[in-house]
Amino acid sequence: MGSIRQRGLALATSAVVLAALGAATPASAAAPPPGQATRYTMTAFTNSSESNMYVYEAPDATGYRLLRGPAYTPPTGLIRDPSIIRHTDGRYYVTYTTNWSGNTIGFATSTDRLNWTFLRNHTIPLTGLQRTWAPEFFTDTNGSVNIVVSLSTNGTTFLPYRITATNSALSAWSAPAVLSGIGPNYIDTFVVKVGSTYHAFTKQETTKFIEYATASSLTGPYTMRRTGNWAGWGGPREGQALVPLDNGGWRIYFDGYTVGQYYFSDSYDTFTTWSAPQQLPGLSGFARHFTVLKETVAGGATLPTNTTRSLRSVNFPDRYVSQRSNLGYIDPVSASSTTAVKQAATISIVPGLADPNCYSFTNAGRYLRHYNFRGRFDPNDGTATFRGDATFCARPGSAGGSVALESYNYPGRYLRHYNYELRVDLYQDNATFRADSSFTAVTPWA
Repeated sequence: MGSIRQRGLALATSAVVLAALGAATPASAAAPPPGQATRYTMTAFTNSSESNMYVYEAPDATGYRLLRGPAYTPPTGLIRDPSIIRHTDGRYYVTYTTNWSGNTIGFATSTDRLNWTFLRNHTIPLTGLQRTWAPEFFTDTNGSVNIVVSLSTNGTTFLPYRITATNSALSAWSAPAVLSGIGPNYIDTFVVKVGSTYHAFTKQETTKFIEYATASSLTGPYTMRRTGNWAGWGGPREGQALVPLDNGGWRIYFDGYTVGQYYFSDSYDTFTTWSAPQQLPGLSGFARHFTVLKETVAGGATLPTNTTRSLRSVNFPDRYVSQRSNLGYIDPVSASSTTAVKQAATISIVPGLADPNCYSFTNAGRYLRHYNFRGRFDPNDGTATFRGDATFCARPGSAGGSVALESYNYPGRYLRHYNYELRVDLYQDNATFRADSSFTAVTPWA
């Protein structure tokens, strides 16, 4: 990175993020190869209804678009806190909170994420159980399918428990086992595993902060590692869920339920530091307590590599990505333009410096990169920061045959034009942004 510089996020956190991103030299692939794509599926209930499940899809863990809503309504009760997995039988399953009180969790299944079928309500065999909330699927590295669920036997305080599927149909489950070391008075516990360590993110019901614990076994004992407002997320917060990103980081989502906003934050150092929270575009204030499933599927947007093209703006088709005084613009180019103008709008497309399954772009020996979120063309200085700054991953654009170029080291930010200047801005859920951030690779001008 050279010297630390302000990028619009928390400064110290950004420094850690950028350093972690460039750890591998040369670049190692994390994004799917051409012909495949990442797909994130979100299942949520909403502010408008806790009896209907909505399903959303995104290529980037940021720009979610409605796939179907409502997609599922249980025969009775609620569908709060739906958690989704794809099982070894190829089917999708959700488990969910069935009511504010009681001793059951619900199950539904789908083959296409659009059409869902109710399976059953499962009774948790725990004496005196009064409330059964926030079941979260967790598939362990040994293949076992587990659910971490918050249970209360006094109607007030909760403890996290694990139940484990005892058959491949997910129709029979073990007795609950407490996650020792967490609680009492913790809820919405979400577990991920990195290497041999289990990482639990759990809401402290008195302080309303999301706290963090680790263990060497799913059932513990857990050691609380970070408490209070340790990550800078503020509070009250709840409904946390984590998902891995294509660049090796992790994203956490959480509900600022008292202010009607939903946030995300990213980490690149195994959960030690986190980026400043951002509101989830388009869904903040509407979607509630969801989980996200990441899959690799066929398809995806691609560009030709080791060739030259001109990148034409979708919504200003007479303008092309160009280098001017080492800054990036979309400039008008035509057959009558000078040779210099045509050369400035001719771009070489090469495998991404930070990930060869993404892309980097050069003009006259300089790489298109972002600096303070402004697009510019600079010489490669050989640093990890530069490799991340100069790498973009292709996502489907707003028009047929076009691509949107997502920043590799700031997932959710896209190369777009604003006042004809190239910038890297956070995705916005509107047609103007989608058009501003879409480009078509066409025959080069020079």
